[in-house]
Amino acid sequence: MHALVWDGSTLVGHGCVIMRRLMHAGRTLRTGYVESVGVSSEHRGHGHGQAVMAALEEIIGSAYEIGALSTSETAYGFYAARGWQLWTGTTSVLSPSGIKRTPDEDGALYLFPGTAQLPQGGELACDWRDGDVW
Repeated sequence: MHALVWDGSTLVGHGCVIMRRLMHAGRTLRTGYVESVGVSSEHRGHGHGQAVMAALEEIIGSAYEIGALSTSETAYGFYAARGWQLWTGTTSVLSPSGIKRTPDEDGALYLFPGTAQLPQGGELACDWRDGDVW
C-alpha cells in the first residue's frame, strides 16, 4: 500500500507498507513493514513526511499485528517522536540456510504497535527476501 503526497501535479512525498513476517520467541507476527519514505528536498519541513507516516500508521493499526521499519541515524528522532519504539534486542533473518544474524541492523530497527502488543527483547527475525532483507 502506498501513501502519496501531491503538490498540485507534483509528487512530493511517498512511503509504502508491505506485508512481512517477523518472528519473535517462537511466534510469527503479521507485520506492516514501512519502506521508501521520502519527501523531495524542496518540500521538506511542511508536514508532508508526517502525512505519509500518519496514513501508513493507520494501515498498520487496522491490518497488522505490528509495524516495523529500518532507518538511518538521521531519521531516528522523526520516528521516535511519532511513537515508534527502538528495538533493543538483536536482529536476524530466516535465510534459505537457516537463521542468520544481521548485526548491522541492530539499533536501527523501529517497531510500532498494531493490533498486538510489541515484543520485548531477545531476537527478532525477518522473513527472507532478495536484496536488503531489512
